[in-house]
Amino acid sequence: MDNILSVLVFLPALAGLLGFVVNKESARAYGITVAAIEFLLSLWLWVSFDTNNAGMQFVELIPLIPDFGVSYYLGVDGISLFLVVMTTLMTLIGIASMSITENVKNMVVTLLFLEMTMVGVFVALDAIVFYLFWELSLVPMLYIVGAWGGPLRVYAAIKFFLYTFMGSLVMLVGMLFVAYIYHNVTGVWSFAITDWYALVLPIDYQLWLFAAFFLGFAIKVPMFPFHTWLPYAHGQAPTIGSVILAAVLLKMGTYGFVRFSLPMFPDASVMMITPIAVLSIIMVIYTAMVAYAQKDMKQVIAYSSVSHMGIIMIGMFAMNAEGISGSVFQMLSHGIVSGALFMLVGVIYDRRHTKLMSEFGGLAAIMPKYALIFGIMLMASVGLPLTIGFVGEFLVLVGFYEVSPVMTILAGTSIIVGAVYMLSVYKKSFFGPVTKEENKTLKDLTPKELWSFIPLVAIVVWLGVYPKPVLQPIDNSVKAMLAFMDEKAITQEAKDIIKVPHVSAHAREVK
Repeated sequence: MDNILSVLVFLPALAGLLGFVVNKESARAYGITVAAIEFLLSLWLWVSFDTNNAGMQFVELIPLIPDFGVSYYLGVDGISLFLVVMTTLMTLIGIASMSITENVKNMVVTLLFLEMTMVGVFVALDAIVFYLFWELSLVPMLYIVGAWGGPLRVYAAIKFFLYTFMGSLVMLVGMLFVAYIYHNVTGVWSFAITDWYALVLPIDYQLWLFAAFFLGFAIKVPMFPFHTWLPYAHGQAPTIGSVILAAVLLKMGTYGFVRFSLPMFPDASVMMITPIAVLSIIMVIYTAMVAYAQKDMKQVIAYSSVSHMGIIMIGMFAMNAEGISGSVFQMLSHGIVSGALFMLVGVIYDRRHTKLMSEFGGLAAIMPKYALIFGIMLMASVGLPLTIGFVGEFLVLVGFYEVSPVMTILAGTSIIVGAVYMLSVYKKSFFGPVTKEENKTLKDLTPKELWSFIPLVAIVVWLGVYPKPVLQPIDNSVKAMLAFMDEKAITQEAKDIIKVPHVSAHAREVK
């Protein structure tokens, strides 16, 4: 267990290198085997995790460039633990369910390298190591969209790369400046995030640095008005690319806010609550309306994904345990549900080679198993009680209600609007008469496809009914972070807004 994080990070990459010598016919089975081992290791990490300890666990620290304070520094807490588990789960299910028949070996190797970068982002506690994994994740996704995507794949891939890369460069400048400040204050260089937490920065520094980190994270989320790259990426990406992009890569942006921005710049975070809430509400309402106007089923899910990420951002800046814990839980919920919805769209696309809702109708009578699973995921997406989608959205809205009842009500319209466009998709595609001859002979879900969806359905119901096993460790780490933010805040306004729950002295140790 001393090096389990290193194994989780580099096992997929080493397996990817070995994958180059694997027989083409065995590539898919090889990828599934490696991804399954990685998932089992993440479950072992979860089982071994001390849920009563709010600080970092399984820490690994090896100096890399001692003169400049760069270290190989890994660790997980309740916030990052389940993001690692979700990453390994969705990678496994994505490889097992992918329908790609051309260059399968190259796709498997690419996905394994992508898994390394995603896990690395969630466990890195050194800013330089974090940044390297963050940037390296662009390369496999660029290749996936550009090599296996639709007719506009090159445009979509380049737009995705340029948006996220340029935002990341500004974030890197912010990281270097924080390290420079730390050196001026302490006399030593350090890029350890936990060391940076000890810095108490003036308000003007906090605001400028918050803006630098915000640009990198907001583009990845993506927040309005930086969201325009996402519908193109989803629309042109193969199904497996959309699944990984929606389930994991977008969460890297929201994770960055909770790992960097909130604990490092508490006063600036409080000052930016209203602007970020306004942008998030625009995300929620505007993209929901755009989703309703779409004729392509996959584009509906893509814009729906942006709308739900707005809910996550609202909870992130509620500055209380309910809102932030709900936000982190909603990251998991969105990852599971949106990933499943993109997989479901991929199923029907493989059969009909179209995603236009006008080409369907009456699918419930022809594909009842498919219709049932689609309906369950649809209900989870709109936040039906007793599904995973309800828990996170409810906590987010309860948490942000303490900040602004009016903005919470506006954000809550996402539930209504989301139900409208998702039920519209379901009505047009699954009910009514079968008007297309091609649809009358469509096959229902195969056993292989069923085994890909059953675990996701089980998680949606299980965590909707009993979220405590996941929510409790998240909540413990969030409460510790809030207590730390309150102690570090300079202004009285920040101390008044940051709601510190009762925590023990042990829980206040964030390192």
